[in-house]
Amino acid sequence: MAKINQITPVDWQTELKAAAFKYHVLIAWVAVGLNPIWAIGDYFNSPLHFMDFLIFRVVVSLVTLIVVLFRDKVRTHPEYIAFIPFLGISIQNAYMFSVMNVDELQKHTFAYIALFIGAGMFVLWRPFYSVMIVIFSLVANVIFFWFLGHLEVGDILINGGMLTLSVALFTIVLIHTRTNLTKKEIIARLALAESNNLLEIKNEIIEEKSKDIRDSINYAQRIQQAILPPSEKIDLVLKDYFILFKPKDIVSGDFYWHASVKTTPQDGGPSADIAVMAAVDCTGHGVPGALMSIIGSTILNQTTSAAVVNSPADALGFLNKEITKTLNSIKDGMDMALCAINFDKLELQYAGANNPLYIVRQEQFIEVKADKLAIGADTDDAAIKVFTNHTIKLEKGDSVYLFTDGYADQFGGPNGKKFKYKKFQALLIEMQDNTMEEQKDILNFHFEQWKGALEQVDDILVIGIRI
Repeated sequence: MAKINQITPVDWQTELKAAAFKYHVLIAWVAVGLNPIWAIGDYFNSPLHFMDFLIFRVVVSLVTLIVVLFRDKVRTHPEYIAFIPFLGISIQNAYMFSVMNVDELQKHTFAYIALFIGAGMFVLWRPFYSVMIVIFSLVANVIFFWFLGHLEVGDILINGGMLTLSVALFTIVLIHTRTNLTKKEIIARLALAESNNLLEIKNEIIEEKSKDIRDSINYAQRIQQAILPPSEKIDLVLKDYFILFKPKDIVSGDFYWHASVKTTPQDGGPSADIAVMAAVDCTGHGVPGALMSIIGSTILNQTTSAAVVNSPADALGFLNKEITKTLNSIKDGMDMALCAINFDKLELQYAGANNPLYIVRQEQFIEVKADKLAIGADTDDAAIKVFTNHTIKLEKGDSVYLFTDGYADQFGGPNGKKFKYKKFQALLIEMQDNTMEEQKDILNFHFEQWKGALEQVDDILVIGIRI
């Protein structure tokens, strides 16, 4: 981009600062007004600390108001106008986190990250300022939790800490990308006046924008991969299994989730180790689906310690309520098949939201149907959704399959039609003499052969477990 940067550098820098000044003043005014108003939510979410939180909010708003009133003094450095409310609210939030209990922390986390992402959409500054906000926030959290916190580190991470950190890192990328794209847009507009360089400048802008987008999505992929359970962890519980995972784009709306839990002893009996596995299909694919998957995985992690969750059906109900609260009026959700396997008792419990579970026993095919309900999506009837818990007695040698709809819905073959579930079921039965690793290769081969030169239409996820 050397040639573009040589075009009237003072002009584009001036315009970028002017744009930043306009957006940052807007952010500051919103912070002045909304931050105290959000104390209403504190009153209901954390009444014990309401006055402490209100004082913090008022102080942050007053400091921000002073910055806004004297904004012309820092017109040449508009970063300060947004940096002050960002920093103040981050420190304020660190204090709130430190004194909240688990339930309050969960509710407050989603409100805070929504505010963080929303404000990040309007920020224009260098990555240095984003990094400094994150560093100051981390330091403030450590200090407040050290002196005031009463929760264990694990509780903090599971119930909001990891999600907040992931969103903070994602927002750094978002702000950096938006700043770069705005800069390139301004430069492009000025460069178009140079008619003799028009074509060359347009090509360079497109390439730079594409690179920014690819870099951002690749970074989002690394964040998403970090939430998927590592194979080393799954190998400790499942000895014979496969996971066929083929995102349509770089990031995926499908994801798999795993946990190993112990049952609560009944009548003095011993506890049992339970292997839990889920195949999840979020609304959409690509970046929107990936954002949903981060939220879904985070809430699923909470089910392992939630007292109200004692079965897969309870886990789906818990997830449905939390997703509905998190997304408010956004009618997006997810389909899921979730099972818990007790290998000692040869017993499987399953619950499904639109996605069934298949069992192949020798040449016998067993389908356990899912409830025709989605997780989230219909916010109006979230409270009345009840999922069915199925208990199935297993036999040695059974093959259990969890999956999303991408495999069966793929177009291909000689007539460009869908693969469909009947053909998928027949393929599962046909390959029962193969090992699980061989089954994964067979499924992948048939999928690629069926798809041919056509585009992959959806994310693909198939999980097989041999008992």
